[in-house]
Amino acid sequence: MADAELHDIGSVEIEEEDIIAEWQRPSYDLAGSSVGVLDPADGDRIVAYAELMGADRYDVAVHPDVRGRGIGTWLAGWVRDLARERGAKIVGMPVPEGSAGDRLLAELGYHVRWTSWVLRLPEGRTIEERPLPEGYSLRIATEADRAQVWQVTEDAFLEWSDRERSSLEDFGAEVWQRPGFEPWHLQVVVGPEGDVVGSVFSTLSEIDGKKETYVSRLAVSRDHRNRGLAQALLVAAFGSGREHGAVSSCLSTDSRTGALTLYEKVGMVTQSVWVNRAIELA
Repeated sequence: MADAELHDIGSVEIEEEDIIAEWQRPSYDLAGSSVGVLDPADGDRIVAYAELMGADRYDVAVHPDVRGRGIGTWLAGWVRDLARERGAKIVGMPVPEGSAGDRLLAELGYHVRWTSWVLRLPEGRTIEERPLPEGYSLRIATEADRAQVWQVTEDAFLEWSDRERSSLEDFGAEVWQRPGFEPWHLQVVVGPEGDVVGSVFSTLSEIDGKKETYVSRLAVSRDHRNRGLAQALLVAAFGSGREHGAVSSCLSTDSRTGALTLYEKVGMVTQSVWVNRAIELA
């Protein structure tokens, strides 16, 4: 996956911890949901893979050295068959806009469901503080907050994401059980009544020897929006990352959320553009 990203967009966004976090979800059947393609000259080397990660979401990566041999087409067919077998009506995956994968899926009849953007806060960019309204406070989440964090995040994401609600156990596998998790990675805003009304989950990665903050999840309860809470959480994540050695910050959003302008307001710029291509299953 890293080799494919480096070839297609000039940088590596995926981390091994991301893969482990998704694979360790209690509900996920890795053996029944994935397939690897091995190099005939070296049977231990995987040169392509595919996995059905949810009801209608999948991922495929083909190493640049073995492209043009029909492997991607075969993997796309394998995913469609598995998704159809599991009752899915549609299935799709993200690909860098204009990449070989984008062109292949277009040729296979896949349409664009939505567009995604990877944004970065450039190195050296000033992070301006965003004060909270009276009655609200921001702090590092505790174990006692976790169920509320899950509830707030899932409620917010399911407003625009057409999927089943993730269980608390699956959510935790990708957040506080993710390899390398530290308490400061998860911060919350508490409202006047003492409940968690917003949260941000970020991680620290290293790119070309430099540390970077990656904001994985950001959510605010519907009843507490338009008060600057999301910007305050975002700036808090950036600031915490810098305190731990990060020189830049990154996140991904897509056209379903309507949040692109929020990130641009805090100084982030678009690094790469992805499209989610999908196909209806007869």
